[in-house]
Amino acid sequence: MIEPTSLQTPNVLLHERDAHGVHRLSLNSPVSFNTLSEAMLAALQQALDAIAQDEQARVVVLGAAGKAFCAGHNLKEMRAQPELAYYQKLFAQCSRMMMAIQQLPVPVIARVQGLATAAGCQLVAQCDLAVSADSATFGVNGIDVGLFCATPSVPLVRNMHAKQAMEMLLTGGFISAAEAQARGLVNRVCSVDQLDAQVDELVNAILAKPREAVGMGKALFYQQREMGIAAAYQLAGQTMACNMVHNVAQEGVQAFIDKRTPTWRA
Repeated sequence: MIEPTSLQTPNVLLHERDAHGVHRLSLNSPVSFNTLSEAMLAALQQALDAIAQDEQARVVVLGAAGKAFCAGHNLKEMRAQPELAYYQKLFAQCSRMMMAIQQLPVPVIARVQGLATAAGCQLVAQCDLAVSADSATFGVNGIDVGLFCATPSVPLVRNMHAKQAMEMLLTGGFISAAEAQARGLVNRVCSVDQLDAQVDELVNAILAKPREAVGMGKALFYQQREMGIAAAYQLAGQTMACNMVHNVAQEGVQAFIDKRTPTWRA
């Protein structure tokens, strides 16, 4: 059962935490299709910073209210301040929030119930895992208004093949949930009424694993991806060595040898 926490965020973002350390964030501006307004970006940053300080956090589920998951940046806000300094600050703020998702020591699962476009598609790509309703669509269509989706391209090309990402970026074309899964943007696709069940299946699978090993693994995964193969192997070997001397791995291996359940699963 989800119980509201004392964590306070503006109304544009709902934040709940349950007794198991599962944080559920919900973009809550359905009238604007949950655009990443300045207020939304600030609320997300505040929530992610709070989760980073929660030593009992285990998983984050990022969802949204209404028909759209997220329609990207708020173009009306952007058009109202046509100044380079404002745009530089805005995109830096957004990039900082996106990186905060990757820097969390716990997995972040996108729960995509509808349209995810431009920076909204970026948000899906930035999450560690994603589950999508079969009716959802995905696009990076800033090019339609003369704005190449440069920042969304960063996680997008790290999710799918370069030519697939470039086609979306250059044409502004949308892809279906099934195609998003085929290209590696989302993990699972299901009917909207099965969305929560599919998300919870992933959540429960993660909860069954030791937080320490998950945290080490997530950090390693993203660090080694940006390295050459020799440096990646060196970092991965050091990570495995540190993981192996940790008590969760010592217990897990001994439990395997003893043919019993590890105590951290109790």
